[in-house]
Order: sequence, then C-alpha cells, then structure tokens
Amino acid sequence: MSRVFNFSAGPAMLPQEVLEQAAAEMLDWRGSGMSVMEMSHRGKEYISIAKKAETDLREIMGVPNNYKVLFLQGGASAQFAMIPMNLLRDKKTADYINTGQWSKKAISEGKRYGNVNVAATSEANNFTTVPPGSEWKLNPDAAYFHYTPNETIGGVEFDSIPDAGNVPIVADMSSTILSRPVEVSKFGLIYAGAQKNIGPAGLTIVIIREDLIGEPLPGTPVMFSYKTHAENDSMYNTPPTYAWYIAGLVFEWIKRKGGLTEMAEINKRKADKLYTAIDRSGFYKNPVDPKYRSWMNIPFTLKNAELDSKFLEGAKAAGLVALKGHRSVGGMRASIYNAMPEEGVDTLITFMQEFQKKNG
Repeated sequence: MSRVFNFSAGPAMLPQEVLEQAAAEMLDWRGSGMSVMEMSHRGKEYISIAKKAETDLREIMGVPNNYKVLFLQGGASAQFAMIPMNLLRDKKTADYINTGQWSKKAISEGKRYGNVNVAATSEANNFTTVPPGSEWKLNPDAAYFHYTPNETIGGVEFDSIPDAGNVPIVADMSSTILSRPVEVSKFGLIYAGAQKNIGPAGLTIVIIREDLIGEPLPGTPVMFSYKTHAENDSMYNTPPTYAWYIAGLVFEWIKRKGGLTEMAEINKRKADKLYTAIDRSGFYKNPVDPKYRSWMNIPFTLKNAELDSKFLEGAKAAGLVALKGHRSVGGMRASIYNAMPEEGVDTLITFMQEFQKKNG
C-alpha cells in the first residue's frame, strides 16, 4: 500500500496511527463483538468512548470546568445560525470581523437573526491581511464578538486573540483548533468542524461557557438550542458516533505526541519551511501579509499561471495531492494540519524546486 501526502483543506488527512487503530478495531471494538459504528449511543461501550474523548479534549486544551464541551452535527456552517439564535437574546446586535470567505458566510447568516455590526473588514485588500485594531468599530453592548482566527481559503491568520472588552468572544477555529495551545478562558464560545485537525467530516465541536447557555430566540428548533445539547450530554438524538470515536483516537494521538505545545513547534517549523521556500524562489508567491500568514493553509501562485495544470499533474505523480487552490482564489494551496508529517512538506518543497528548474 502506498499512501499519498494529502494537502486537502478538508476533509484532510488523518494520522496513520489513528487509521491503523481504527482498522484494527473495525469489526470488534475491544472484545465487544461489534464495530463502533454498530453500537447504540446509549450503550455502556459507546458511553465510555464518548466520555473518554471529552476528558482527553478537556485535558489537551485545558478547558475550564465552567465550560461545556458539545459534540454536534451540522458542521461549522450550522453554527453560523446557532450562535445568533442562542446568544443574541435581548441584545439583538453582534460584532463581526470580516477577514475572508468564512467570515462572510457567518456574517450573512447572522443577519438573518439580528443586527450585525461589521466592526472591520479586509475585503478591500482581497482578504490578504487582518484589519488594524485601530480601525475596529466595536459595540460595547454587543451580545458577542465573532471572528475567524484562521481563514482556510485565503490563508490569513490572526496573530493574537482580539480584545473585545467585556463582550464574549466567539471564534470559528475549524482550521486552527488543536494546532497549538489556546487560552480557552478568553473565549465565550469556540466552535470547529472536525474535518481538518480533529477527525472525519460530520462532527462539530462546540466549547461554550456555561453562563452563555440559556433560552434561545423564540422559534428556535429544539435541535438548534445549546441548552438542549448541554442538558443531554450531546445525546439528545443519535450523535455522529463514528466521527466522535475517531476524534477520540486523534486526541489520544496528540497526547502521545506531547500535546499542543509539541504540535505548535512542529506546525510552526513546517510552515516556516514552506514559506521560506516560496519567498526565496522568485517563481512562487504567497499573497498574504507576512504578519498574518497561516500555519495551516498556505496558498501560493506560480510566476506563470499557465503552468498550474502542469504543476498539479506533476505533483500528483509525485504523490502530492489536493494542492489546487480554492476556486475563488486560484493558484495552489497546501493545507498542512497536524497529521501532515514534516516529510510531506519536505517532499513538496523538493518537488517545487525541481519544477522550477524545469519550467522557470
């Protein structure tokens, strides 16, 4: 069997150790005689899997006791609606920072439920930077402040946690969660689709401060209420059981690898290597303000866009796949989440250098 280096932005590659463990347990999970995907989510076997996954995630991220960890469905896109449904309440207004396509989608959905104040935007700069804090027009009475720490498509990443005063900070961490340590207590709510650094598509993690859980807007479906899921340990209905199980294996893998401090060191090293290769080449270019370059998603263009197809074909032949940039941006994009080994980044850099010699 020959595995490729998969640079997809999501669903993304998973650690090989995790896949091998899941394969070994596929037909019989630890003597139960069942596959995990056959288990009742109410059974003692699955309850033990779910509880351990939550315990491990709390340990890895240092989640305080006054936060609930929810394992939900609907992807981060469902959270674009659930957040205003649950947090607006009597305040009616929320602040958003617009730094890319995912911010725009969150803003668009937020407008369906209340007043959205776009406190700052980098759209005029083609989302290649983060708006200077001096330009932000925040509302001190906002129900919450929403931002996207890492924009998967544009490869723009905040270099610090914003200061929103006493307003709860809400963060879409879909493409940056578990890539480094984060101070959870600075946030009111963190949410993330699983299909990048956590596990398979179909699972969404929500970490929410307990005082923010309350009655949602009138007319909110029961399934869209954080209170519903918090009171039922994320099992009001059948959760995405297999994705939750795989996420638990990933959490164990991160612990074995030294936790988020070690993940951060490796991730920064991988990103620095690739950005250095791009910047020194004279053939490839990254459009993002260096201060706000993503560790996880690295877009780059070739000197001659007519070579894009040739580059992708050659990369695929070299075992480097899913490098095509998002249709809204073009060019290439290398997503180098936790599961991407340094060997994969090194192999990509070598290919890029060889391609340049032949086509530069």
